[in-house]
Amino acid sequence: MTQDSSQNSADAASSEAVHDKGPLLGKQVSGSETYDPSLLFPVPRSNARQTLPEGVFEGYGEDIWHAYELSWLDDVGMPRMFVGILSIPAISPNIIESKSLKLYLNSLNNHSFETLEHAVSTIEGDLSGVAGEKVSLNVLDAGDRAFRGELLEANCLDDIPVIVPPEPHRSILDGREGDAVLCTHLLRSLCPVTAQPDWATLVVETKGRSPTDDSLLAYALSYRNHQEFHEQCVERIFTDIQEAVGPDYLSVHALYTRRGGLDISPWRCSEEKPAPQWRLARQ
Repeated sequence: MTQDSSQNSADAASSEAVHDKGPLLGKQVSGSETYDPSLLFPVPRSNARQTLPEGVFEGYGEDIWHAYELSWLDDVGMPRMFVGILSIPAISPNIIESKSLKLYLNSLNNHSFETLEHAVSTIEGDLSGVAGEKVSLNVLDAGDRAFRGELLEANCLDDIPVIVPPEPHRSILDGREGDAVLCTHLLRSLCPVTAQPDWATLVVETKGRSPTDDSLLAYALSYRNHQEFHEQCVERIFTDIQEAVGPDYLSVHALYTRRGGLDISPWRCSEEKPAPQWRLARQ
């Protein structure tokens, strides 16, 4: 699959045309006490994809969000609390700015829905309209054991001594024959708007050929002062590994820790299949 950047630009421009607010990150913004889907702000994926060496992203995937502060009123005015799992397909023209999503979800707190199904369909419709593709929402009870945190079965690279490069570049990566599932808890990138740090566990699974342990860790650490949104970092990592190493199969999953009641786990894969739905205890 090839994600055509020019088509993305046209789709994103259409989405932005109906949105009369600028980006909310880095601004002092008052939340809304009433339901307000206009708070949602799109960020075109094509902007970052055009900066990749190929100018496009070639792969599949989803952005999985965990919303830990999902609350509204039921039909008799009683507050209800849930944890939500949002899935946004990587083929959508836009990502949704995280602060705008937080403010939008807060605007639901005093809104009454007759049924759970009505709430879910409303939220899915609002987010799909901004993303430009179907967004799905799975709602779980706040105490659901699905959120206890998974044990990560991967070879952790964090104790390997490496020199940290100043910026990510695919030339840092070396390849070797064989399959691997590798991880590091040391991935750190910076928000492109506020320059605040975002931390994640990076999980890379390959078949056929794999990055060498030390080169993958050095490459991951090179993002420490790199400014891009979570989703954009993962697509850059995926593309660089694909081009530098040439695996038969590649999966890249970055499980970012939460901020403002939300965490994001972008996942990109060389095969079209459902995204992993698990989360780590640190999230």
